[in-house]
Amino acid sequence: MERSIKAILPPKRPGTKSVVIFDDGTTRKYLPQTVAEQGLFVGMSLSEAAYQALEAANAALSAKARAVRIISAAAVSKGDLERRLTQKGEKPEDAKEAVAWLAELKLLDDAETARQIVARGAARGYGAERIRQMLYEKRIPRQYWDEALAGLPDMTEALTDFLRKRLGEEPDEKTLRSAAQAALRRGYTWSEVREALEQIKSDA
Repeated sequence: MERSIKAILPPKRPGTKSVVIFDDGTTRKYLPQTVAEQGLFVGMSLSEAAYQALEAANAALSAKARAVRIISAAAVSKGDLERRLTQKGEKPEDAKEAVAWLAELKLLDDAETARQIVARGAARGYGAERIRQMLYEKRIPRQYWDEALAGLPDMTEALTDFLRKRLGEEPDEKTLRSAAQAALRRGYTWSEVREALEQIKSDA
């Protein structure tokens, strides 16, 4: 089956796609980069194989463009980026290729992303266990965890301040339990919470 291009409508605004209309009534949206790289023009005829190759080329470029937008907005790991791309509808093979492309360009660095996640967790006042959970959720390979967590500052003061705010002036037993549980949920160990509570008690 052969089809020819009847019309090419340029993007209506920056960041949108070109609309390509074929003589069989098929309408497809392609990235402007696809149109340029594939040399598309009105009257151009494509065999079925050429049409499928065009579709594949556009899909690969789409995954790369989406990957760039994602890493421009937030630090992500290779695994997390691949997952997010497929969730957005990109084909698994295109997502994998886009991740490999960015890694080759040195724009994806799991070790650096791990350090950023630890710093972000510390800024939020989280304990080490909660930050480990963040590393897991962001699909950071475990080989980078220890080095990143080595940069975690002493969170004793952050934990103590958090507990003081939860406890108030004269906390009862229920308030103490509630504050301790909240601290545990933030990733602190029971021994850390107990020591902080003892410190607050001694300072009173």
